[in-house]
Parts: sequence; structure tokens; C-alpha cells
Amino acid sequence: MSLHAAPRLRPPRHRAHPLARRWWTVQALVSVSGPMLLTALALGLLSALFFSGALPWLAPLLLVTLVVPALGYLLLMPRRRYATHGWELGAYAVYAAGGWIWQRRRIAPLSQVQTVDTVRGPIQRWYGLTTLTVTTASTAGAVRIAGLSEADAEELARRIGHAAHTARTAPGEAEGMAAGAVDGAARGVPEGGA
Repeated sequence: MSLHAAPRLRPPRHRAHPLARRWWTVQALVSVSGPMLLTALALGLLSALFFSGALPWLAPLLLVTLVVPALGYLLLMPRRRYATHGWELGAYAVYAAGGWIWQRRRIAPLSQVQTVDTVRGPIQRWYGLTTLTVTTASTAGAVRIAGLSEADAEELARRIGHAAHTARTAPGEAEGMAAGAVDGAARGVPEGGA
């Protein structure tokens, strides 16, 4: 075993809003699971009406290729997403984690923030949720924080905007401190402590 263990990035402090599970469930039903289940139902009904001899082999095939994956996606994806999505705003960086199969964690220095946007799709609006997008000067893309309540998203956008403005006023100092914030998160050190 190595004397110097690789630092581990701790999970962010704040989780997505609890209603985000329902949002992701409805999103799964509308975009993936619903169409798959409707396809299986239509193929099963058409087979029963016009090709009843095909039912003995078609029914298990539909079950394995469409029904089970659709139900698995509908039941597992929202839970996994809720378990992995989180965010944290430090004094010098914004930290976000997300994904359900491919998990992604991003730490972006506030001195590099260019814009802060909010997005509310129709299903999100129904549940009072918002996705916050923080665009930085990075080629890795924007930092997205999904599943925030509208009030939390507005407050976080305001705080990030203010912190980014403050970080840009002292650029040399902020960049050095952002490196320290990233190092502290990687070691699992809470913000402001060693």
C-alpha cells in the first residue's frame, strides 16, 4: 500500500430538493419508460389480434427487451439521481455533483464564472423546481445544479453572482484561494477549517 493515498473528493453538503425525485420519475415516464411500455403494449395487442401464433415467443421477448428495462429505468433512475445530485458554494468555488450512471463532480472557481442562468421546463415548473447553470471560462462546460426549489435557485444565483463579482475584484488573490478550496474539498476538509 502506498504511503500517500490519493485524496478523495467528499460529497457536496446540499442535496437536491425532495420533489426532484418526482420530477425525475415523471421525466422518465414521459421520455423513456412510457414510450417503451406503450410500444410493448401495442406490439402485444397487434400480435394477439392478428398473429396469435407469435405470442408464445413474442411475449417473453417484449418482456425482456421492453417491459423490464422500462420499469427498471422508471424505478432506479430517480433514486440514483437523487442520491448523487448535490451542490455546495464555498467562498472561492462552486462544487456540483450529479449523474446516475456516469457520475460527475465539478469544482469551478468563482473567479472564472461568466454567467448564471436558471432553466425551468414544464415538468419542473409543475413541481416548483429549477436547474441552475453556471457558465465558466472552462472548456469542460457549464456546471449544472438540478432539482433546486425556485426560491433556493434564485438565492443561489444571487449568491454566486455576488461571489463571482467579489472574486474578480481581487483576481490574483481569488485564484490562489480557489486552488485552496479545491484542495480542501478533495481532502474532505470542511469549508473554512483544516
